[in-house]
Amino acid sequence: MKNKNSFIVKDENGKDVVCNVLFTFDSDETKKSYIVYTDNSKDAKGNIQVYASIYDPKNEDDMELLPIETEKEWRVIEKILASLQEEIRSQVAGDNNQ
Repeated sequence: MKNKNSFIVKDENGKDVVCNVLFTFDSDETKKSYIVYTDNSKDAKGNIQVYASIYDPKNEDDMELLPIETEKEWRVIEKILASLQEEIRSQVAGDNNQ
């Protein structure tokens, strides 16, 4: 891992791509560690693309990203993302009311 906030991966053309870590978490439900990150690219609608992978936090210096394997894992990740989005919306709404 480049530092705790970013890391470099190779794209399909062998080019280095810097990815920013949005957050990491451990799931009691799946007993795995996950990393949620972005390469700051945008989709067709202009939204920043976000990715998630399984990783081993004990091996951050030689980090290997593994694919999410099950629908259950995706549901865990989607729940956390929805919760974070709601928290951000609440904070923004609170800031706008001050």
